[in-house]
Amino acid sequence: MSKQSRMHIMRRSSWRAAGAAAAAMLMTATGLGGATEGALAPTTVSSVPVSYTPWLLTSPLDQFVFEIDQCGGRMYAVGRLTSIGQGSQTFSRGNALSFSPTNGTMTSWNPGADAPIRSIAFSPDCSVAYIGGEFTTIHGTAASHIAAVDTTTGNLVPGFNARAAGEVNMVEYVNGNVLIGGTFLSVNGTTRTRLASLNPTTGALTNYLTLAAPGGKVYNSQISHAGDRMLIEGNFTAIGNANRRVIAMLDLGANSATVNPWYSNEFNDFCGESGTGHFYVRDAAWSPNDQSVYTAATGAWPKGNRQEPVRRGLCDAAAKFPASAGLVSHNWINYTGCDSLYAVEATADTVYIGGHERWSSNPRGCDGPGPGAIARPGIAALDNADGSTLSWNPTRALGHGADDMLLTGAGLWVASDTWENGQAQKCGGLPKHGGICFFPN
Repeated sequence: MSKQSRMHIMRRSSWRAAGAAAAAMLMTATGLGGATEGALAPTTVSSVPVSYTPWLLTSPLDQFVFEIDQCGGRMYAVGRLTSIGQGSQTFSRGNALSFSPTNGTMTSWNPGADAPIRSIAFSPDCSVAYIGGEFTTIHGTAASHIAAVDTTTGNLVPGFNARAAGEVNMVEYVNGNVLIGGTFLSVNGTTRTRLASLNPTTGALTNYLTLAAPGGKVYNSQISHAGDRMLIEGNFTAIGNANRRVIAMLDLGANSATVNPWYSNEFNDFCGESGTGHFYVRDAAWSPNDQSVYTAATGAWPKGNRQEPVRRGLCDAAAKFPASAGLVSHNWINYTGCDSLYAVEATADTVYIGGHERWSSNPRGCDGPGPGAIARPGIAALDNADGSTLSWNPTRALGHGADDMLLTGAGLWVASDTWENGQAQKCGGLPKHGGICFFPN
């Protein structure tokens, strides 16, 4: 899934005695320090979502928006979605939709994919959308997991003939190349292990990105605001010849992408007992000045370890790291208490996180609130300085979880699902918000 800083809008948004010292360090490391509920906090978006956004209907069951993005004056949502409501109307779409960001009005754009679309990226002029996913046809024409479609008509762009032998989960447009990542082991009949770069006009392989990602899939990516680096996440164990488990940073040169020395050995850790309960990072974000990286992770705690006094590692947690080249360690970690996080976004003073979490600041709980835990169903805001939980608390129906977030100059977009037999429809306490929710500034 592509989560870049989106040069054409603001993506990952652009816009704070020895015993006491030891206690402060512990609180920062566990996300317990700093602002408390009701205290003055860094600036957040509104806790009341707008009412005009499209939403996923409850039939068919378990629809998803995997990614939401903006290019020019349109919003785009892709996922497993075929039935949409907006205002008093309903619409049928082939796993993608487009609408106005200011009033929610649906456009006729419809790529007609036969299976879920996982990611979307755009040409610099927003005329072409590059989509990746599980699909094998677009409007009945063969298109194997990657396609270029016209952003007006939804039709395939003539001449682009790429094909991936497996799911494509992330798509980016970088320095005249379309970068893709996923589960595939070949592209256009040539070996490419889960990462590749394509000519944006023909779909032919280029040599811009030739690194392999062995050990597991590539799931997500984010380009820095400066456009010179890219984070990628998944459950891989290496990138090229470099040890990189679950996350890596690439340098985006004019002619090639290479592995940046940035990494933390904390990503090699396990959630519970040694050798069990590994996690993987589902999303990451850049600070507006590109000096920090934020991560959102899943996990699986062994049952025997669920009552440990304090969680450890990065499992089921949000974390902040320096973005400097070389080995780094976390600035802070905020634990949910064994609930997965799938999305993260950051402004200069606030970090937004989403998943199917029930609590925040919960390092001493697992499937229940531990001491100091703060209820934050489905979405939360953290203080960028120390990772403590802010008072902002709109709530969101948990469902499977918030799979994507997008910060623009207007506010925070949240993409999710209608899981649990179509019951996950509320956001900010309001109905008809399954799949798409927008909190304005």
